[in-house]
Amino acid sequence: MNRLTRPRLAAVFSQIRRSLRYRLVLLTTLIIVIGTGVAGVATHAAARVSLYDQLDAELVSIANNITDQLSEGFSQTAMSTESFNAENVQVVLVGANTNVRSYVGDPQNSLITDYHEVAIARTQTGISTRDGRSADGTAYRIVAVPFTDSFSGDAYAVSIGRELGPTNEGLLSLNTLQWLISLLTIAVCFGVVIVVSGAILRPIHTLTTEVSNMTSTDQLHPITVHDASEVAELEQSFNALIESLALSQSQQNRLIADAGHELRTPLTSLRTNIELLVADDSSHMLPEGARSQILSDVAAQLGEFTSLINDLMALSRSDAAPPNMAALDLANVVTRAITRAKRRGSGLIFDVDLTTVYVMGDAVMLERAITNLLDNAVKFSPPGGTITVVLNPSDGLVIADQGPGIADEDVPHIFERFYRSDSSRNTPGTGLGLSIVDHTINAHGGDVEVGRASGGGAVFTVYLPEIDAIAIDD
Repeated sequence: MNRLTRPRLAAVFSQIRRSLRYRLVLLTTLIIVIGTGVAGVATHAAARVSLYDQLDAELVSIANNITDQLSEGFSQTAMSTESFNAENVQVVLVGANTNVRSYVGDPQNSLITDYHEVAIARTQTGISTRDGRSADGTAYRIVAVPFTDSFSGDAYAVSIGRELGPTNEGLLSLNTLQWLISLLTIAVCFGVVIVVSGAILRPIHTLTTEVSNMTSTDQLHPITVHDASEVAELEQSFNALIESLALSQSQQNRLIADAGHELRTPLTSLRTNIELLVADDSSHMLPEGARSQILSDVAAQLGEFTSLINDLMALSRSDAAPPNMAALDLANVVTRAITRAKRRGSGLIFDVDLTTVYVMGDAVMLERAITNLLDNAVKFSPPGGTITVVLNPSDGLVIADQGPGIADEDVPHIFERFYRSDSSRNTPGTGLGLSIVDHTINAHGGDVEVGRASGGGAVFTVYLPEIDAIAIDD
């Protein structure tokens, strides 16, 4: 393996370890292996207990037969043991005095006894079962039962044993077969898990691919919803997010385009005026008084730029939630806004009727929005006209003027950014004032409506959620 291949393989394995499919397959396989291992150990233990119980029961039965035979002919010097040789067992008699006598089997290779058999011989109660060995080290299963010579009264334990080799070989074969089946099961389950995990994660992989394509191409489009599973809910959530991002992107692009359009004319005019002033420094071509007029135009254009920038900043703040929400009396906010509007609308009559209305809001943002409505009324009101301002819990805040009003075709667009109706294109302003009003009121959970006043002017109605009367520090 060369030096270039190793980093590539390391990168592949690193990517595999980070993948959700790898983790799912690894976790599921680990659970299967642990479950199979526990099941194998439990099955082996159960089989061992079952075989040993069966062997013990058989040895106890043989031992009882031997005690019956001993009871009938123990006093005789010669007894037949041929029937027990066929049982493939060894039998020894263990006396209460620990003496051992071989009864069935090779006396040179008899069972090794211990305290279990001595205890049975002395107490003459119970049954002893244990693993033991013969004199040559062969493993035996040994069972001991009590026996008392009816003639002499001597107490014994009949200890009978059978080699464990066949039983252990059977357990080993069962264990080997069981682990082979377990390995085969794990391999089959591993393959099934890979296939199933691929099918489960395929929608997520498709979703990831589509999102990656949108990220790389910057093309926002809805994601296909495949079914009604949890992945479909995730796809629907992504679609809602994409829709929100697309709307935000569209609004951002439109804001940039509209701002660029609004800035182009004053910038061109400002550049022309500055170029005239620069050229006049060397040629003195401007007539008397023209230079002062150009400087006045430059100052006015810079004022327009400042107003536009301030409105854009206010609009960006109104798009977000109000930062300084507090309980306040809306009548106080309206009063301050009217005071500012009166300075701009000298000669106009303000008909004001305010009732205390408590709301939750940002006093600065609300005052700016209400001031924009009043400025709009001042701008379009005729000399000596009346601006009506009414505030009460039932009607909300109503601001009406006696201007030309708003045409029906302009009403749906009146709150759009930089929108100018035909009648207002030659009036001063940035085209953002009413948009700021709409965004600010909506951010406070309210609503603003526009209509035609009875006298022919425009009327704006602001509704804000009212709260219970509490102590206000305003």
